[in-house]
Amino acid sequence: MTRGGCCALLHLREDNARFILLAIVMILYMLTGAAVFMFLERENEIRERNQYYHTLETFVKNNPSVNRTELDALLKVHWEASTSGLLMDKRERWDFAGSFYFVGTVVSTIGFGMTTPRTIGGKIVLIMYGFLGCAGAILFFNLFLERIITFLAYILRSIHERELKRKGLMTGKDSKGRRGSNMSDDDSLDSWKPSVWWVMLILFLGACVIACCASAMYHPVEDWTYFEAIYFCFVTFATIGFGDYVVSQESDYDNVHLYRFGNFCFIVVGCCCIYSLFNVTSIVIKQFLNWLIKKLDCQCCYKPKPRPRRNAITPGHMRQQAAVTKPGIDVTDADSYDSDIERRNSGEMISMRDFLQANKISLAMMQKQLYETSQRGAFQHNGGGFQGGVGPLAILNKKLGQEDA
Repeated sequence: MTRGGCCALLHLREDNARFILLAIVMILYMLTGAAVFMFLERENEIRERNQYYHTLETFVKNNPSVNRTELDALLKVHWEASTSGLLMDKRERWDFAGSFYFVGTVVSTIGFGMTTPRTIGGKIVLIMYGFLGCAGAILFFNLFLERIITFLAYILRSIHERELKRKGLMTGKDSKGRRGSNMSDDDSLDSWKPSVWWVMLILFLGACVIACCASAMYHPVEDWTYFEAIYFCFVTFATIGFGDYVVSQESDYDNVHLYRFGNFCFIVVGCCCIYSLFNVTSIVIKQFLNWLIKKLDCQCCYKPKPRPRRNAITPGHMRQQAAVTKPGIDVTDADSYDSDIERRNSGEMISMRDFLQANKISLAMMQKQLYETSQRGAFQHNGGGFQGGVGPLAILNKKLGQEDA
């Protein structure tokens, strides 16, 4: 007797079960994160708030002529001016350089929030501009992902090929992927795919190198600590964009044009690398979910019991009789059962109407299968068609051999 898991009871397919399990894991992950950050930050928030109000009350007490209502209004205006970049000690937000910096934060979905459109026309244009810009940036990230994964796969394949040659499992003429006499199926270059763990490690190290180099630039120029610069790099490269640390906000820098160009290059390359790393890590998370499903003994591939297919040619009582007299015949399969023999043995004939109806159904099914097969083959060979999926997961599945992951 087959033991059914929870997914089988709910009639869930494996991909649906994985989706629900991921949703549960993410909710638990977020609840845990909320508890951790509440423990770490809440006390500091209360202390800073009390310190602010203590400073405010001290100022009002030492200056009795100050009207509290007018002071609160002034502080509000000052805060709005500061966040809008209107203070004299800050750089202009809407010159060409500032506007270019703004659109870069829009299309990359970083959105620091330090610069925002304040006019109705600007907000309307932002909606249309951001829609196309974000879509183009996602396409750019996907194309970068495809090329960096192809490059890493080529490097890892070359290392694997050199290792096979060193072990004597591949001769010189086998370098194109043909197996030598001593090469097993597992060592064949035709079926070999790089490990997703190695790709993730290389991307992680690459992202760390870029973040360290960028932090070495931000640390002296922005007068941040090196840890604050590293923190800014992760928040920016991951397109989180809190806005608590933002570069290029002062009115003047040494070698300002060179600094802005370097900042632009670091942000573009860093966002691409972190995007690629996140997608590769998502495959590892998917493998973890598959392992968790197996550990939970959750039979996800629910398959209903197949109904016996009705043979339109042979009557039902004749199939039952054949099942008794000829146990080796599968009477539920019309293709494996020779109804002509049974009719000759029984002397029973079928009507012409049943015969034509049965052949009409068979021909219709055959035509449908041939059409789907031809369309699928043409679609896969079409350069502009969808080949085995869309998006970053399809790219990784093709390059890393994770179709069944």
